[in-house]
Amino acid sequence: MNKVDEFEQLRPLLFSIAYRILGSVNEAEDAVQETWLRFDATATRPTSAKAFLAAAVTRVSIDVLRSARVRREQYVGPWFPEPLLTDPYQDPARSAELADSVSMAALLLLERLSPLERAVFLLRDVFAFGFDEIAAAVGRSEPACRQLLVRARRHMRDGRPRFEADRHERQELAARFFEALQDGDVGGLQELLAADVQLVGDGGGKAPQLAKAVAGAQNVARLLATVLPWMTRVGVAIEPHEVNGQPGAIFRDRDGRVLNVLVLEILDGRIQTVRGVINPDKLAHLGPVADAWAVDREVRQARRRPG
Repeated sequence: MNKVDEFEQLRPLLFSIAYRILGSVNEAEDAVQETWLRFDATATRPTSAKAFLAAAVTRVSIDVLRSARVRREQYVGPWFPEPLLTDPYQDPARSAELADSVSMAALLLLERLSPLERAVFLLRDVFAFGFDEIAAAVGRSEPACRQLLVRARRHMRDGRPRFEADRHERQELAARFFEALQDGDVGGLQELLAADVQLVGDGGGKAPQLAKAVAGAQNVARLLATVLPWMTRVGVAIEPHEVNGQPGAIFRDRDGRVLNVLVLEILDGRIQTVRGVINPDKLAHLGPVADAWAVDREVRQARRRPG
């Protein structure tokens, strides 16, 4: 097998590692490309291409994350990961770990970790690399990596919810949610929401977004049931779609361009969090992006018209 074929075979794994470290599709793709350049430049073939490439993409991603954290501290409003519709890497033996680790809730928990803790946790608990490979990847000794893993596991465990819904339950509840949403059914929505549910939007200052999170089942239900019918009147369509392994939807304008991505976090039989990603920079990898400001103006004009 030549270098190109070897790399392409491992590309899905490399992207999945980079995306989980960075929370960004575009930055992960850039990290994978940089990894290829390093691999192509090696004069000798490594004993294990998988170990070499995983280490390289991890080091590149850690460097990118360190600089990205400075930008995220200056980010306007809440910062969410870029939505991922499909994880390209599949491993039946690690399916539960892979699915859990790509959810927005898990990625936001990972933000609490240092870049090294994050990399060690992912390489060990999600991708099952050996400590010798992890040590080579992050440039630390094996005992140091074990300590990093202990700290990372503690932070992740403390932040995880006690109850999680199974896949079938999530899909069924999400279907009812989007049906009630399109009907503008306040009562139907409220029944599906946790009492302390939060609705949070990530516009990054580049699209209309909530001034602050909306909390409480009644408040969230009323807002959603009020806004959505007006959005559909101006041609916005809701396309239910799994996002980051969780129930969600893509909102499109009348021309089919991506306007917003909604993700539901479902715990203990209720929707706990509704996250909206509307920052156009975070949607470009999904296709042509709508002008959210223009749609917002159109909705406001429609609401002012008599009758």
